[in-house]
Amino acid sequence: MIEKRAFYIGGEWVEPAEAKDLAVINPATEKTVAVISLGGPADVERAVLSATKAFAIWSQTTIEERVALLERIISIYERRSGEMDEVISMEMGAPIKFAREEQTPSGTGHLQATLEALKAHEFERPSPRGGSLLRDEPIGVCGLITPWNWPINQIAAKVAPALAAGCTMVLKPSEIAPLSALLFAEILDEAGCPAGVFNLVNGDGPGVGEAMSQHPGIDMMSFTGSTRAGVSVSRNAAETVKRVALELGGKSPNLLFADADLDTAVRFSVESCFSNSGQSCDAPTRLLVERGVYDEVVELAGRIAAEVRAGDPREEGDHIGPVISKLQYERIQGHIERGIADGARLVIGGTGKPEGLETGYFVKPTIFSDVTNEMHVARNEIFGPVLAIIPFDTEEEAVEIANDTPYGLAAYIQTGDSERAKRVSRRLRAGSVYINGAGPDWDVPFGGYKQSGNGREYGEFGLEDFLELKSITG
Repeated sequence: MIEKRAFYIGGEWVEPAEAKDLAVINPATEKTVAVISLGGPADVERAVLSATKAFAIWSQTTIEERVALLERIISIYERRSGEMDEVISMEMGAPIKFAREEQTPSGTGHLQATLEALKAHEFERPSPRGGSLLRDEPIGVCGLITPWNWPINQIAAKVAPALAAGCTMVLKPSEIAPLSALLFAEILDEAGCPAGVFNLVNGDGPGVGEAMSQHPGIDMMSFTGSTRAGVSVSRNAAETVKRVALELGGKSPNLLFADADLDTAVRFSVESCFSNSGQSCDAPTRLLVERGVYDEVVELAGRIAAEVRAGDPREEGDHIGPVISKLQYERIQGHIERGIADGARLVIGGTGKPEGLETGYFVKPTIFSDVTNEMHVARNEIFGPVLAIIPFDTEEEAVEIANDTPYGLAAYIQTGDSERAKRVSRRLRAGSVYINGAGPDWDVPFGGYKQSGNGREYGEFGLEDFLELKSITG
């Protein structure tokens, strides 16, 4: 068993102020695979003091020095990518192939996109009329809180631009899946990240997250997680008027028109919803289908979903793994029960575990049809492999249903009409729109409208989140 009780503060691995052991559970086996310690306000205080001291030096480094550090981090990360595959699979139950091909490479993607953005960014430039100097400067000490569902993706998406901007930071990764963050700290240490620039304190929201959000020495909070927790971060940060960047939940619509290639579109729709066991904030979980092909799509979706297998994350293959925890499993079961009670038709799946998988937090891939947008399963972020299919009659109605949600992180369109794709994409209230199976890139801004958050991450847009703009006149 792995024992990782220490925190990374001031360039050293230090013991917590008070020992509070927490078991890290492998969701596929329900067994303890590691022990960490939960920190508290005293640990946050120590990390903030370390970051504050380091900021005076790191904020004044040259672009060339920051480029060199990122290049060293990328080199070591790629060398240790096999280790990252293993810990991500262990801590969150990601199938090893999915960890190797999707989860771990996301870290490299963000590091490289940030490196390119740093090299291209114009930190000093004349004002539009030329009478003043505009200068981008690091915002200061940053508090970073990251989730468990794409652990290294979100860590790299925050740490890389903070480093590039000249900020120092305190990272609180998810206490449920902390092993990838601890490995990332080792990588930064090996790369020669200066003492105090990057600090890591494990802990939960009440013990560490609140202390970070409220701390007057932290100038910015960057948070990824649930909308409920994001509201808490904002409230706690308000008293010190610090910048808050939020990437929160979603209930993303997927508009499938009758002129789409149905086989391709439906397969994409089902597999994208179930990918990562449905644990993606931008998953296309509401499939809106034009009524003329509705019955055909429902039947096809059921057949494709029947091919999706849940299985042991250690086995090679394209199966899905468990969901992250017993608590999350029970929440998903409640959502499925509510969908049945509300009168949605269960096409496939349902409550309970897949046959032969009694151990582990495995969920049956589930599809509901005949859903209305007022039903519980259409309104709430389930964060599991559950798809709700909703019919529509006109393009206008499709847009209306798609936008009728408190969220606005992503939206998807399946159509054979390129003009319709452009027209509809402009009307969807979402931070990202993906057409006919297109996926995101590391230099394209990511973030949401409405209760899906504020600010944008990735590439140059993520870099700008960590910068203050100064004007110098005279």
